Amino acid sequence: MITPATRMKLISTHFFASLAVKISEMTIAGKDVIRLDEGSPDMPPPTQVIQALASSAAKPNNHGYQSHRGTKELREAWASFYYKNFGVRLDPDKEVLPLIGSKEGIFHLAQAFIENNDIVLAPDPGYITYWRGTVFAGGKIVAMPLLPENNYLPEFDRFPVEIIQKAKVIWLNYPNNPTTGVATLDFFSHVVQFCRKHNLLLCHDAAYSQITFDDYHSPSVLQVPGAKEVAIEFNTLSKSHNMAGWRSAVGVGNADVLNLLFQLKTNTDSGHFLPILEASVKALNIDQSWVKERNGVYQARRNIVIQGLYEIGLSASIPKASIYVWSPVPDRWSSLEFATQALDKSGVSMTPGTVFGELGEGFVRISLTAPTERVAEAMERLKDWLVK
Repeated sequence: MITPATRMKLISTHFFASLAVKISEMTIAGKDVIRLDEGSPDMPPPTQVIQALASSAAKPNNHGYQSHRGTKELREAWASFYYKNFGVRLDPDKEVLPLIGSKEGIFHLAQAFIENNDIVLAPDPGYITYWRGTVFAGGKIVAMPLLPENNYLPEFDRFPVEIIQKAKVIWLNYPNNPTTGVATLDFFSHVVQFCRKHNLLLCHDAAYSQITFDDYHSPSVLQVPGAKEVAIEFNTLSKSHNMAGWRSAVGVGNADVLNLLFQLKTNTDSGHFLPILEASVKALNIDQSWVKERNGVYQARRNIVIQGLYEIGLSASIPKASIYVWSPVPDRWSSLEFATQALDKSGVSMTPGTVFGELGEGFVRISLTAPTERVAEAMERLKDWLVK
């Protein structure tokens, strides 16, 4: 019998892969399932972006290997995006590294920087790849509790000195997945100062920075003076431009960190597809006013979910950003029990909070990435199940 590597015991099949199998079986059996679990945008990118992809793909010479640094035009487009949105100046050649999705960059960064028994501070609840990448590299996670009473912000000053002295990396993610918590520039300033004091690498995942509501504007950690000395930030077109399947993202910030990530990438991939790179340039360079209209659709769905939860008897915080609602579950259920029963009884699929860590217990994450009428139908189904 062929024996797998011991490290494979450190990770399991991702929750959504297993969930997809169950939903497929239910669908085959004739069950209509409304998926409010995975954060995959249901709306397409702008027409100009799709046309740019098709036009580039039609060129016979555009199908070969590409540079691991992407194209100069794409790096410049990301630099321009950061200056327009955040007032942050980036050197396109040293401080911008295109990625094949931010998940790839997040996982690989751990392999480039974490050694056996290195300590990494990561949010709980939080995006599971921060954890999986760390343990696969041999590191140890120390959880940073994200609690509602602290607006889902970690309190660094409460960590024991011996933990901080051994720590190497801090992961942050705002607007936050799954809690939808947001951070201020003052908070980022405090974190940057903390990381400079303790020689920590700050990794900020800003995947949802362009999906905001009620006139809220999400800051970049790189707006903090001196942040580039200790920080990199991941961004992606997956959520911001409805391009999740295109796998087009970026790491920006500290040039030395990005160069090491580039070094690793030269051994793990062969660059991206040029038509996707060129379409990404188009996505970043066209008039961005459509984003506000798209966010209005998400905001309308958010309001439907919040009202529906209220009618069920559940009170969830109203998100200022992201594509989720972080909802408490009824007292009589655990997160997994509630999500399982909701799927089985009403055909509404949500993500149990424990997928994101122990402190996700008592919550479910509801995604806003289904057509508005289906979101409304999902809330009616839950009402029919729980109230009527």
